[in-house]
Amino acid sequence: MTRPPARPRFRLPGRIRLRPAAAALAAVAALLLPLTAAQSAHADPVSTCAPQGTLPVAGGEYTLQANEWNSTAQQCLTATGGTAWSLSTANFNLPTNGAPATYPSLFKGCHWGDCTPNSGLPIQVNKLGSAVSSWSTVQPASGAYDVAYDLWINSTPTTAGQPDGTEIMIWLNSRGGVQPFGGKTGTSSAAGHGWDVWTGRQTSWKIISYVLQGGGTSLSGLDVKALIDDAVSRGSVDPAHYLIDAEAGFEVWQGGQGLATTDFSFSASTAGTGGGDTQAPTVPGGLTVTGTTATSASLSWSAATDNVGVTGYDVYRGGTLVGTTAGTSYTDSGLTAATAYTYSVRARDAAGNTSAASAAVAATTATGSNGGGGNGCSATYAVSNDWGSGFTADVTVANTGTAATRSWTVTWTYPGSQRITNSWNATVGQSGAAVTASSLAYNGALAPSAETHFGFQGTYSGTNAAPVLTCTAT
Repeated sequence: MTRPPARPRFRLPGRIRLRPAAAALAAVAALLLPLTAAQSAHADPVSTCAPQGTLPVAGGEYTLQANEWNSTAQQCLTATGGTAWSLSTANFNLPTNGAPATYPSLFKGCHWGDCTPNSGLPIQVNKLGSAVSSWSTVQPASGAYDVAYDLWINSTPTTAGQPDGTEIMIWLNSRGGVQPFGGKTGTSSAAGHGWDVWTGRQTSWKIISYVLQGGGTSLSGLDVKALIDDAVSRGSVDPAHYLIDAEAGFEVWQGGQGLATTDFSFSASTAGTGGGDTQAPTVPGGLTVTGTTATSASLSWSAATDNVGVTGYDVYRGGTLVGTTAGTSYTDSGLTAATAYTYSVRARDAAGNTSAASAAVAATTATGSNGGGGNGCSATYAVSNDWGSGFTADVTVANTGTAATRSWTVTWTYPGSQRITNSWNATVGQSGAAVTASSLAYNGALAPSAETHFGFQGTYSGTNAAPVLTCTAT
């Protein structure tokens, strides 16, 4: 199954302010972590150069995500064993008064519906017993970047889109004059370190950033819960919300090659349980077939409930697991035309408990059609962030034909005043209300049922209604 891409966490252009160049980055001696035998052990490296590529690391406990969302320059990540990885190819050159080019990072939990197994998350903030992390990094002496955790808090235990609670960033260091979103509003001594505290608000979520005073390359046994508690005390986090995701990586504006993680860990558990949740979620109800094509079947169902929180759903075709999702819908692709399939769904919580299977439903795919040489594609449009006068959007392009594509083009006409200002992962042009987006050299070739994504930033006045998209492929 193709993983869904990591959605970009967007900062409004112009809101990241320059500061005077800092002194040369220096490690905080008390924070340095020595290399362990496990870190120095040899392992076969694995790389991805896809802008939204992902790699499971440490036996699948964490996911390494490329998350290049505001640039088309080549970026490659290389995982070398355990949780060690590096930004092996990068030479970005964006101004530091706008959004970063990329945020390659490790994550544990559920990131935009992509969930790691047995993460211990989500946990309701007011039931959080502990959250501890250690992180050791390599930081080049040139470039413009930050070295930062990104913790996501959501009002519900799971979401497949933009979390609506709070984004907590924890900055170990930065270079090139970049600063957090918002403004400096105080200081803190939480978790035994000195921090500058920055706060701000996007359209649908709050942001609070803790910047380590003096900077550092490593933190050992960081009490993340103490920082979350500090954010609660400042009114930035609702204690009834849920910690759903923990990430650690590098936001890069300029340069970036050589940034690396040599070791990383994150663990969280509820108060008084030590992670010993044994109660399974309820059975998902109302499983329904919502549509079929010659090669796919779309399903939806009612949400299950759990004593801690449902983190996702496992979808079975017959007795075979074919996919997982954090939401209550799923499309199974790569099917045979005019064929009957049977589906059921199980709910899963953070401790790995699964419900009994739902009642099964049958879906019959449509009669196949080559559509001219077997080439065909579809495109879906989703606004990922909207702040009243501007927005970011994501378009998913899927090969619906029976042959691989060489290139694709997506066109639409906006019903309102929307104007596109910049884009990534596609060549996007606009004439009046008409928009044309074309594939790039690295994402035009799609195997049958494969998907790719592109996105853009735009402005508007009045309403921001979604357009109807047309996709053609060669």
